[in-house]
Amino acid sequence: MTNLNEIRQQLEAGKINMVDLVKQYLAKIKEHARLNIYIEVYEKEALERAAILDQKIAKNENLGSLHGIVASVKDVICIKNHKVTAGSKMLDNFESQLTSTAIQRAIDQDIIIIGRTNCDEFAMGSSNEHSVYGPTLNGADPERVPGGSSGAAAVSVQMNTCLVAFGSDTGGSVRQPASFCGVIGMKPTYGRISRYGLIAYASSFDQIGILSKDIDALAETLWAVEGKDDLDSTSIDLSSVKSTDWDNPSYCYFPEVLDHPKLSSDIKHALKEKIEKLKANGHKVKAVSFDLIDYLVPTYYVLTTAEASSNLNRYDGIRYGYQKSDKRNINDLYIENRSAGFGTEVKRRIMMGTFVLSVGYFDAYFNKAQKVRRLIIDKLDRIFSESDILLMPTTTDIAWRLGEKVDDPVEMYLSDIFTVLANLAGLPAISLPQESSGMPFGLQLLAKNNNDHLLLQASRNF
Repeated sequence: MTNLNEIRQQLEAGKINMVDLVKQYLAKIKEHARLNIYIEVYEKEALERAAILDQKIAKNENLGSLHGIVASVKDVICIKNHKVTAGSKMLDNFESQLTSTAIQRAIDQDIIIIGRTNCDEFAMGSSNEHSVYGPTLNGADPERVPGGSSGAAAVSVQMNTCLVAFGSDTGGSVRQPASFCGVIGMKPTYGRISRYGLIAYASSFDQIGILSKDIDALAETLWAVEGKDDLDSTSIDLSSVKSTDWDNPSYCYFPEVLDHPKLSSDIKHALKEKIEKLKANGHKVKAVSFDLIDYLVPTYYVLTTAEASSNLNRYDGIRYGYQKSDKRNINDLYIENRSAGFGTEVKRRIMMGTFVLSVGYFDAYFNKAQKVRRLIIDKLDRIFSESDILLMPTTTDIAWRLGEKVDDPVEMYLSDIFTVLANLAGLPAISLPQESSGMPFGLQLLAKNNNDHLLLQASRNF
């Protein structure tokens, strides 16, 4: 079942119980095992949790706001006494000593976690091909990628193995796979969901995101896990954030995006069609020039690789991490442990980040990228002072074939051109699936910081 209201109605009517529901999802997981969605399935634990919830229902006890939801968790989000490896040999067999704030809040509201999903190593990738566990396959066409780095999270929803999936979004890692797999994927405002317990890639970009086929299930999950967390200094105190209802939100779009040479004709047509439908439904829609499109990807990769280089310094095989070497020379020890523990894409980004932070290139690259990020944020502030929602494609095209871009990392990086904008500015953004006779794709809505309610409200009408 893919609809939360239907699940709850059937639970209340006694037509199903939570144990039966979990068993249905477990059967789907086994049916689609060849897609390589799950690294680990929490079968026993999920059934035990379901039995407890059935008892609460039978006794007419109060249920949490997320009862009826079964969820998967990306392998970069920690759950105490469970393995978490970030899809990397570096964290092989590492068992978390803590539970992320987001997952703990969800569990407290009676969600059931069914397993952890595959992902690109340390969330670095756009295709889910950079995992020590091998690639995840797209359920719509197993010869194509599901997107990344939360590709398996998207496929877990796509193939009905759960109702909701928790992923992480650093530059589009929830929205891009949502687009490729035909599901809904949302990245909330930066700091709206605590990052405590999320393995860091780039700390000023990372955000836990949510995927589902059901906008209501996604919204319920967001409301349950959001808010200030004393364990994350960047989390937002939502008591000071005003929630507004918009009767007729205004939209804008970038002509530079419509005319972008990498945008496929099908997605361009869908975007134009949606613009005309919005106008016909009485919405104000205007074209707004954005002359920084070509700077988005370079700025994003300079800054995120710099932060990754710093964040991944801790993995040395001594404090924790994969240990291959027994050499007494400290430099050789570090080199051998990190060379064996990290995969090719992670090494590439660490080296890029170390380069842009080096003495001779810090001003030329890192400082300049920070200034461009500021220009992007300022320009978006002006745009959102006149329009409520920015409409964009999520991706330039449908999912590419397995192996097609593995040897061309620059081409893969450029596929993120329409998703990195939200992370550079910390904006909330959501990818919504569009009708397609072939492979799925999504269109994307972005709003001003903390206008997450607006995005969800607009998404229901979209």
